Amino acid sequence: MFAAERRQLILEMVRANGAVSLRELARVVQTSEVTVRRDVRALEAEGLLDRRHGGAVLPGGFTRESGFPQKSHLATAEKTAIADLAAGFVEEGEAIVVGAGTTTQELARRLARVPGLTVVTNSLLVAQALAHANRVEVVMTGGTLRGSNYALVGSGAEQSLQGLRVSKAFLSGSGLTAERGLSTSNMLSASVDRALVQAAAEVVVLADHSKLGTDTMFQTVPTDVITRLVTDESPAHDDRAATELQALADQGVQIAVAGASGGAANGTGAPGGSGGDSVPARQQRRDVPLPGPRRQVPGAAAGLRSATALGEQNGGAERARVADMRRR
Repeated sequence: MFAAERRQLILEMVRANGAVSLRELARVVQTSEVTVRRDVRALEAEGLLDRRHGGAVLPGGFTRESGFPQKSHLATAEKTAIADLAAGFVEEGEAIVVGAGTTTQELARRLARVPGLTVVTNSLLVAQALAHANRVEVVMTGGTLRGSNYALVGSGAEQSLQGLRVSKAFLSGSGLTAERGLSTSNMLSASVDRALVQAAAEVVVLADHSKLGTDTMFQTVPTDVITRLVTDESPAHDDRAATELQALADQGVQIAVAGASGGAANGTGAPGGSGGDSVPARQQRRDVPLPGPRRQVPGAAAGLRSATALGEQNGGAERARVADMRRR
């Protein structure tokens, strides 16, 4: 197959599916992933599609949402690392909400081992992942089934969330920017995600680096509402992701980065942020200097009080010594 024929077929597949993995493209055009990656790069230069880590999508951020079959093959290793790290922010006995998405589905598989957990979700995939977890209670919203991502949406889903209060909400989306926060391409999904956020004291966004800097049609979570972002390490040449991470941190979002080897770089200081969360022992953390206006240095106030008390103690001892010399 000539290069022009390959690229035309690749373009047709992306237009038909919204998003296609490099592996699937290579299988269909019967060539290597290296060759397909070169073709995708050439098509992106012409503005015909956009590259994503591990695949290709329709051009521009304001496009229709890809279905589950396409998204499930994109950035699978990154989603696994993010889910491993995010699971460490969930405690025994907590009540949480988990939104729809392939990354949240990976998270749900790990939550099956957390005893006493209550999970409220509008996702059939999340519920399925927890269906056989004896120690986890699953509560599903009402609503109308949206087949492309196996999620319940509409007024029924939103009304079932009224009056609900949980500790954390775990959400994913189609794009994340410091300017608008988390966004998605579907209006019904965005509306339910906003209702999920309203029910939670903290909001944790799960997004791989390919979504950083991408903006889509409907805002779901404004940046100032996001408590923490759990993401993966971006490639060294990906300046857009690094810039967006810094901008998010500057606005007070706590950043937790899952490494390729299962490690994590945490921009929050102590894990969990609320004092009780923990990260699995197999994950190693290193501090990342990402300053933000809502960030505080753990123990700084206590250290200042200790220094003040020490100074007062030393000053009191000196005054006592002088008084004793005068008496003599």
